[in-house]
Amino acid sequence: MDDVKPDTVTPPPDPPSDAATLFPVLPAGPKKPRPLGPDPKRGARLREAERSQIAWGPIDLNATLPEDHPARAIWAVVERFDMSALYAQIEARDDVAGAPAIDPKILLSLWIYATSEGEASAREIWRLTGLHDAYRWICGGVEVNYHTLSDFRSQQGEIVNGLITQVLALLMKQDLVDLSRVAQDGTRVRASAGASSFRREETLQALMDEARVHLEAVTKEAADPAVSARRTAARKRGAQERLARLEAALKQVPEVTETKRRSGAKDATVRVSTTDPEARVMKMGDGGFRPAFNVQLATTTDKARVIVGVEVTNCGSDQGESTPMIEQIEKRTGKRPAEILVDGGYTGHEAIDRATEDGTTVYAPLPKPRKGDTRDPHVPRDDDSEAVAAWRQRMGTDEAKRIYKQRGATAETVNADAKAHRGLDRLKVRGRDRVLGSACLFALTYNILRVLTLRA
Repeated sequence: MDDVKPDTVTPPPDPPSDAATLFPVLPAGPKKPRPLGPDPKRGARLREAERSQIAWGPIDLNATLPEDHPARAIWAVVERFDMSALYAQIEARDDVAGAPAIDPKILLSLWIYATSEGEASAREIWRLTGLHDAYRWICGGVEVNYHTLSDFRSQQGEIVNGLITQVLALLMKQDLVDLSRVAQDGTRVRASAGASSFRREETLQALMDEARVHLEAVTKEAADPAVSARRTAARKRGAQERLARLEAALKQVPEVTETKRRSGAKDATVRVSTTDPEARVMKMGDGGFRPAFNVQLATTTDKARVIVGVEVTNCGSDQGESTPMIEQIEKRTGKRPAEILVDGGYTGHEAIDRATEDGTTVYAPLPKPRKGDTRDPHVPRDDDSEAVAAWRQRMGTDEAKRIYKQRGATAETVNADAKAHRGLDRLKVRGRDRVLGSACLFALTYNILRVLTLRA
């Protein structure tokens, strides 16, 4: 056995001439730097900093968040909502065994606050509930996982749509919103699907046949007691989901075929996405073509500038979309807009006739004259209806041009805000109904922020 030599005392070195040696570059990671000379802490009992240690202690969540923080204001608005439809879904009751459910007010407030901050990922929101004071305050000590957050967004779109109506009713009751003039605009939002997921009908059929064979094999494997039940259950669920997506894609083929026929597209080849069968390839703002949905928003042009209509289609064209939007606004608010501002993509003669007949005046730019057509576009044509003729003449006036400028400051601005600041630049959900739910969540958030601004 080697002899153990006693520690020897070494005198401290002379002060370094180079000042840089006093501040050596610390190594990466938790490794502690060696002291210059003998360890001055040898033999001393110390309480040293340990920042990787998980610590538990009492926390006053109210003390972590300023009184004027937006999260508090959002919670206050949510508390005023009629949430009975959400509470009615809760299965955990006093007379039923099981764990209590998370208060829907918490889930809704988390999504509204996250949307206001431009966050659209359920996983990221879940992460922030453990790190960010505002998210922690909203949770109030309740643990929320990303599955619950994701399910809430996917399943409660209809109820969120109803909450938009509640906000509008509150504003109308206080005479804070004027519905006489609204502006509508559509924006194409990237779908949660890649271009490579689009397949022809014959390929879809072949893939579905393969998926059926695979599901049968997985089902037989699940019956084998020697195989892990958890593993086979996961595989079976995955096989079922793939088969369902392929079946849904095949069901979309007739609709896509008819759309291409009506549009007179040169390429008659029909392709449908296996990832999101309801998504369609659309021309985007940058000129490229990508899978997307067409999100339609209608906004008042008054001081309130709130969203009064939300719709989602899988058609790249805005043609004819003003008619269902006017109807939705009337159904939602009980009032029909006296005027609607839309761009040239909406103005089919039929839509103008319909709107005028029902008491709504259309403001929209006239189409550019065809090559060689020297006629004044503001002069009525022989085949114009009375409503279309009036529209042509109206758009030639300075007053109409002044009114139409309001569209850029309202509807177009709202769409730009949705994509640039509220997480609606690319969808995190699939299917038209779920996309509509996401659009409604943005609209609800936007209107709440407008309410807070109006009250400030």
